[in-house]
Amino acid sequence: MTHKDAILLVNLGSPDSTSIPDIKRYLAEFLMDKYVIDLPWPLRAAIVYGPILTFRPKKTSAAYKSVWTKSGSPLIQISKGLQKKVLEKLDKPVYLAMRYGNPSIPDVINAIKKEKPDLKSLTVIPLYPQYAMSTTLTVEKAVKKAAKELNFKAKINFKSAFYNDPDYINALVQSAKKQLDGAEHILFSYHGLPERHLRKTDPGSHCTSEACCDTASDAWKTCYKHQAKVTSDLFMQILGKEISYSIAFQSRLGPDKWISPSTEDEIIRLGETGKKNIHVICPSFVADCLETLEEINMEGRETFLEHGGESFTYIPCLNTTEAWVDTVVKWCK
Repeated sequence: MTHKDAILLVNLGSPDSTSIPDIKRYLAEFLMDKYVIDLPWPLRAAIVYGPILTFRPKKTSAAYKSVWTKSGSPLIQISKGLQKKVLEKLDKPVYLAMRYGNPSIPDVINAIKKEKPDLKSLTVIPLYPQYAMSTTLTVEKAVKKAAKELNFKAKINFKSAFYNDPDYINALVQSAKKQLDGAEHILFSYHGLPERHLRKTDPGSHCTSEACCDTASDAWKTCYKHQAKVTSDLFMQILGKEISYSIAFQSRLGPDKWISPSTEDEIIRLGETGKKNIHVICPSFVADCLETLEEINMEGRETFLEHGGESFTYIPCLNTTEAWVDTVVKWCK
């Protein structure tokens, strides 16, 4: 059967192995992206090829080793599992690429061009619920660049951020609710961003106001912090349980001012103010990875228990749950 359209799922990526050379290669590609560290190239290169690649790879390698499986990177394996399950329910080709590392966007675009020379359209789904220049935007830029360089003729459509999509929210709730019986407090931990990233994606000056996340604006279309708040609020509405909750942002890098509060600070605050058990969910990730398995479920757990907490429950990402697979299939039709 000749298919006229196809799907490309894109996730963040992982190093090829936990070896120092592979970690360095991956970090260099990731952090030299001007949409991640958005500084002039000379300064970005000085930071990345200087202190970061000198001191960080050993620590990062150890962190990856703590979550690595016999099959390799959890994020890669889970993403492949999602691709496989979507493909089983969909009568069209489904491809998978990583923004950094392998399979790379250029390699996959090239493979699609060779395998489907008569393809008319390609729908790209960046697997990031909330919009950010360091996730959604950089995927769009990388796909367009590869398509241009490879003379890829099919029309390319991009799935927009799905932070408030009812099916996504429902899948999130369905994947978590069984673990929330008796929960005292839910912490929503989102990947962090430097505050300047919010200002750069702000079409005006809305993000400089105090109540910007609660005051309607066109800026909401590209405001990561607002979208994180909406995801959390919708989750609690659908969950329908009277449980206290808070929002924080993890994975900070460098001395810049980042969106606050930090997840580490919030975990400490919760423990020191008397919360004995917390449940932590990471809605900015759709597949478990280093940031969820090591940073939250290992480091976050240890921090909470050290500051007065007694029970720490990490709620896994959507991964390949049935409701999430069905949601992606629906978007692909």
